[in-house]
Amino acid sequence: MYALVVPLKVKPEMREKFLAAALEDSTCSMRDEPGCLRFDVLQDNNDPNKFFFYEVYLDEAAVEAHRASAHYPRWRAVAAEVLAEPTNASRCTTIFPKDYK
Repeated sequence: MYALVVPLKVKPEMREKFLAAALEDSTCSMRDEPGCLRFDVLQDNNDPNKFFFYEVYLDEAAVEAHRASAHYPRWRAVAAEVLAEPTNASRCTTIFPKDYK
């Protein structure tokens, strides 16, 4: 399986708008994308404006399907407004658990 860990630094005044968009992105991903096995939104305990997306997909093709989804452009549009700095996703291979199904 294929995972992404995406750190996100949010402009403090845009925190609520970010949270609404992150909720939509994660909900739509899990509901509408068969290849998306997990999509967590995490908040850093030491910085209320630092978040992480933890996304698990069946494979790289499922990641590409995510980027081609109807909701992804909405997320990208909001991200351009609310993020304080560019993201730098780590691409990972899941070790444990072996199977999310």
